[in-house]
Amino acid sequence: MSTSFTLDDLRRILREAAGADEGVDLDGDILDVQFESLGYESLALLETGSRIEREYDIALDEDLLADAQTPRTLMAAVNQALGTVQSAA
Repeated sequence: MSTSFTLDDLRRILREAAGADEGVDLDGDILDVQFESLGYESLALLETGSRIEREYDIALDEDLLADAQTPRTLMAAVNQALGTVQSAA
């Protein structure tokens, strides 16, 4: 398992969890693009969060998922959780 959560990891999980809108280029510069503009609403993000939790064996706060408006903020939260898990090991 990876020790950090990357943009490529997020892209893969977003596609697995909710697919991708035809008009959206997930492979572009999306770090600071709002999830809503990328075509992902709250239900898609909840599914994405669930997949991240299972794959990385972490727990993400539901409020964190609701507050994460961009890939950058979600990645930072996941990496913070991974750091917490690693330091507890």
